[in-house]
This record gives sequence, structure tokens and C-alpha cells, in this order.
Amino acid sequence: MDHPAITRDRVAVITGAASGIGLAAAQALAARGMRVCLADRDEDKLEQGLATIEGTAISHTTDVADLDSVLALRQRVLDEFGEVALLMNNAGTGAATGSWTELSNWQRIIGVNFWGVVHGLQTFTQQMIDQGTPCAIINTGSKQGITNPPGSPAYNASKAGVKSVTESLAHELRNTEGCQVTAHLLVPGFTYTGMISRFVPEQPPAAWRPEQVVERLLENIGAGDFYVI
Repeated sequence: MDHPAITRDRVAVITGAASGIGLAAAQALAARGMRVCLADRDEDKLEQGLATIEGTAISHTTDVADLDSVLALRQRVLDEFGEVALLMNNAGTGAATGSWTELSNWQRIIGVNFWGVVHGLQTFTQQMIDQGTPCAIINTGSKQGITNPPGSPAYNASKAGVKSVTESLAHELRNTEGCQVTAHLLVPGFTYTGMISRFVPEQPPAAWRPEQVVERLLENIGAGDFYVI
């Protein structure tokens, strides 16, 4: 069974939706009859992704590191559709960092991967609670936010922060009277996305496709799972 928020004609908002897991999620949810809004910073790829959606869909160019941009996304969705049933804070980026080097990369990675999630929660959560309908918030973390492998300290820290924030979110939602919003942490393993394809031109045998990750995600949140690993 699907999560009760995933119902025909209800609305899903997905950041980082121009490609990879975000686009696969948009396609899967549209196939279930949801109306979807694809949000991403890359306008050209966003329009290409939108063209692959079969169903009712819009796109909105959004930089999740900028709170005003996320607020504008919410206004666009409410103007077009009037509600939000599912929010997927999925936008992410990566770049080379050292623990005391590449400060500008640190700032961008934390801005997108961590603050992008916080901005999404600050912008949409109360609206979703106030609707009084079943809703879901999915934040995309990473196994690197748990295993903390060497070589990517900024990325690891950003995704560890997403894990912590999402765990706190779930606790607060459960303890909010009348709240029908659930929280879920998606922790993908090795997934062949656009971020990886820049360095690896062909999908390695061990890597999952974004569609496989989304299939597992929808199955697990339908079962009421918080962690989707």
C-alpha cells in the first residue's frame, strides 16, 4: 500500500527534481495520479525533466540555499494547486573539500544539502500540518552521513545534519496534536545519478538506478517506515 498522502490529484513538491532520484520520484508519483511540482536550480535540465512527466506537472526554478527562493516555490505551488501533500527535500550537491581547505565548496555544499532541507521544513511544514490531511515529508540523506568515509568532510557533515534534523522532525510531528504529517529519512547507497555520472561515464554493476531507489522509498514509507535505507 502507498502512504495515504500519495493519492490521485494530491500534490507533491520535489527539489533536486531535474534528474536522478528527484526526477524518478516525480515520474513515479505522477504515474500514481499525483500532481507534481519539480523544483531545481538548473532551468534547462528542469524543463527536460518536466517533459518526461506523464500527468499534471509544473516546474519552478529554485535555489534551495536561498530561503526567499523556497518561499517563492511554496507560493507558486499554492497558487497552482492549493495544497502540498508530499514534500521531498532532495536537492543535493557535492565537490572536493578538505577539513581546512576549499571553503567556498564547504559553503555551497552546506547551503544546498543542509540549509536546503531546513529551508524546506521552515517553509512547508506548518502549512502541511494546518491542512489537517495525511501528508509526508521525505528528506534525502546519504550513507556518508552515517559511515563518514574519509575524503568528503563537507558532504558527510551536511548529510549527517540531515539525518539529525529529520529524526528531530519525526519526534516533533508525532507529538503535535492532530498532526497527520509523517517524516521519513531516505538514505540511498551507491546510486548512479547525474552527480556520479560526471566522473563515471557508465553505470557500475553494483550501483542502483534512481528508479530502484524510489521503488524502495515508496514501498517503505507505505509501510510506515521512518528510515529508508
